[in-house]
Amino acid sequence: MGTKRLYLLNGPNLNLLGKREPGTYGKQTLEDVAKLVKDTAWDHGYEVVAYQSNHEGDLVDWIQEADGEAAGIIINPAAYTHNSIAIRDAVSAVSLPVIEVHISNVHSRESFRHSSMIAPVCAGQVVGFGIDGYRLATLGMIQKIESEGRHDS
Repeated sequence: MGTKRLYLLNGPNLNLLGKREPGTYGKQTLEDVAKLVKDTAWDHGYEVVAYQSNHEGDLVDWIQEADGEAAGIIINPAAYTHNSIAIRDAVSAVSLPVIEVHISNVHSRESFRHSSMIAPVCAGQVVGFGIDGYRLATLGMIQKIESEGRHDS
């Protein structure tokens, strides 16, 4: 059996967590997010590879890379949620479960944030729980992987 691995992908401006609109996104940093996901996954026997980029193509490359390297992907596509056909197509192309996560409740914000190009091709979506949503997504992903017998990657 191979290593049980998850990919954690974060999109544009999430590198500014802790500084960017703390009233909306909180005071925790992206490093805090990665530590939370890594600790949660580790408690269940999984390791996490974490990436962040402000560039759409990087996210597409990592989604494709994960298909041979991981059992699942947790992604916050950030602003690309609402307009990236490329990320949607990459998620559709991989044979892994993908969970979309957002720190804020996107459905209670500006109307342009209410629609996700990515969610329809994901196994699930977690929104509005602050960075704890990443922990919830991690637990949901592990449950999905284990129930489907996908834990060999």
